Amino acid sequence: MGEHVVVGRLRKPHGLKGDCTLFPLTDNPEGMFSPGRELWVVDVGGETVAGPLTIERSRSYHREWLVKFAGVESRDALDPFRNQFLGVPQGQLGPLADDEVYLHELDGFSVRLADDTPLGLVSAVYELPAGLMIEVQGPKREFLLPYKKEFVQQVDRAGRRLVVTPPEGLLEG
Repeated sequence: MGEHVVVGRLRKPHGLKGDCTLFPLTDNPEGMFSPGRELWVVDVGGETVAGPLTIERSRSYHREWLVKFAGVESRDALDPFRNQFLGVPQGQLGPLADDEVYLHELDGFSVRLADDTPLGLVSAVYELPAGLMIEVQGPKREFLLPYKKEFVQQVDRAGRRLVVTPPEGLLEG
């Protein structure tokens, strides 16, 4: 099937008839969680645990989504999947825009200043309460850089590089 891209995280059952809440990890939850869409259950290690599960119905619910999968008729049937992730085969997703990248692809990207001065390589991506952070391994030390438009000026997916303007004082010391 190929690699799955994570698009949501299953939270907990909702009600008694097989509905569950999920937290979207996509910028297009309306399309990704629409009826008829097939999703696979993926564990934290990226391994496929179950699926495909076909969405029977769905709707936005506060910051989350309520989803009912076909054939899942009780909350007990959902318990094994609690806090697991939902993924789709990468081939089922539309093409990315020129300045977009999947988070799992960032490992190993070159990080440079606008004048092409190398700062290091991306070694990890962290999802923190304040937002996404990339860990950059530089020649002398490592540092965390917020993955926000104000700091990441350009994403070159084909060239596997980021052009950044780090916050003032980050590179000193």
